[in-house]
Amino acid sequence: MKTRIFFTAFISMALLPVVAQVNTPLPHREGPGVSLGADVVSSYIWRGQDLGNVSIQPTLGVAYKGLSLSAWGSVGLTDATDTKELDLTLSYTLGGLNIGITDYWFNAGLDPQNRYFKYDAHGTNHLFEATVGYDFGIASVQWYTNFAGNDGTRKNGKRAYSSYFEVNVPFKLSAIEWTATAGAVPFATTSYGTTGFAVTNLALKATKDIKVTDTFAVPVFAQVVANPCSQKAYLVLGLTLQP
Repeated sequence: MKTRIFFTAFISMALLPVVAQVNTPLPHREGPGVSLGADVVSSYIWRGQDLGNVSIQPTLGVAYKGLSLSAWGSVGLTDATDTKELDLTLSYTLGGLNIGITDYWFNAGLDPQNRYFKYDAHGTNHLFEATVGYDFGIASVQWYTNFAGNDGTRKNGKRAYSSYFEVNVPFKLSAIEWTATAGAVPFATTSYGTTGFAVTNLALKATKDIKVTDTFAVPVFAQVVANPCSQKAYLVLGLTLQP
């Protein structure tokens, strides 16, 4: 009950400044575009893995002519032991093709002091991942591979170069935006808890804008996620705050 009251109060306070900001038009300028916002989610589920309970996940990015640099984070609101995360991503998009590199940092890893600026290969909480994908319009595919940092291991104890790939299919039904996702891990790795090829993420997400004022709406989403590998399933509710 306390969690529900806190969650409701947080959303109410967060919406007030956002509503005030959107009523002030910004001057049109040519040049880099800046994006900022935050998701509030009932639980943090990532690629079929449970990383925490109620969380706020802010993002800040800048993009120019296909090149973008963004920061994304997550922190639990109700449980101090939930994952704390800060990710930096550099990516480039050309038509439907995209490539990128992400530096993940977690508050748990090889460094017992959880220092952000410790990059020792065998004592860091950072994880580095490369990605490549293509958006065909009716569907998109994406491949991710860890290449440095605190990666998982194979059965022999060596670096797994943990990989993950997924297919996303967007569609619209009854005035609601939907996305169907199928994701799998191709090789054995302790990062995803797999002993070989395994389907780890089957999800269906629905998003709809909830009108707050004549000029402002809040995207609200619900997502059903199943992980056949771990035999777990989740239902996530969230909203996106954007000025």
